[in-house]
Amino acid sequence: MYDVTILTCEAYYKPHELNSYISNILLEEQLIKESLESNGLKVDVTYWSNKSYDWTSTKSAVFRTVWDYFENFEKFYSWLNKIKDQTKLINSYELVNWNINKKYLLDLESNGINIVPTRLIKKGSTQTLKSICSIENYGDIVIKPAISAAAYQTYKITSNEVNNYEDLFSDLTQEKDMLVQPFFEQITSLGEASLMIFDGNFSHAILKRAKEGDFRVQDDFGGTVECYIPTEKEISFALDVISACKTKPSYGRVDIVWDKSKEVYLSELELFEPELWFRENSKSAGMLAEAVKKVL
Repeated sequence: MYDVTILTCEAYYKPHELNSYISNILLEEQLIKESLESNGLKVDVTYWSNKSYDWTSTKSAVFRTVWDYFENFEKFYSWLNKIKDQTKLINSYELVNWNINKKYLLDLESNGINIVPTRLIKKGSTQTLKSICSIENYGDIVIKPAISAAAYQTYKITSNEVNNYEDLFSDLTQEKDMLVQPFFEQITSLGEASLMIFDGNFSHAILKRAKEGDFRVQDDFGGTVECYIPTEKEISFALDVISACKTKPSYGRVDIVWDKSKEVYLSELELFEPELWFRENSKSAGMLAEAVKKVL
């Protein structure tokens, strides 16, 4: 019986070819595996879609690099609802089920969190981008699916381009729930900061910057990452976000952006499968391991 199974996706499970991106994934995996084992836990690694894996053979499953879930969402969601009764999920099924859809932002807003203004457009809606922008007084905008990651089907649209994207937006809303948000121009100059929280305690932070001419900060699109020292106000904000969840997560990543006045806004809260940059802080993998052991 394993104490913990670390979850990845098939592409990153014993890959035949390595590049810098996959090497970082494997390094992060090794860091958390070693930290869990140093806490006296027996650890396995597998991919979530492994049909031959016996999920009753492990006491818990910790979500890590399951980064293909949104491309196979129906399959993933079926699997998730099956294994929740076979092993303990970390973070919990309730938190994952809530956090997997970005409409959670509106729940956090209701709990007093300052989020990037967000309009949820339900699947099947006939609302146009022009009408939404008019009602919300949005200029340049970003549209994205409510269930997505790594800037998947995410578009930045300037105010004078809205008409050109109406057909695309109509097609997308016939398939899925969509979010419409104002574009924060400061992300191109200041970037987006990610603050890592383990068992309610701040660990470390990084700053992601988009490459010249782009708005997407992910390294998939040429973005860069550097260490970041957040202000006390930013740390307090991140802890408030975690406290606003229905139950306290074992781990989480709070992504923040700033407006022209340097006011802090929540862009995303990642409780499901966030990259946590253990490699940027030697103690952070140990903090997650202790949080997992506490749950067990």
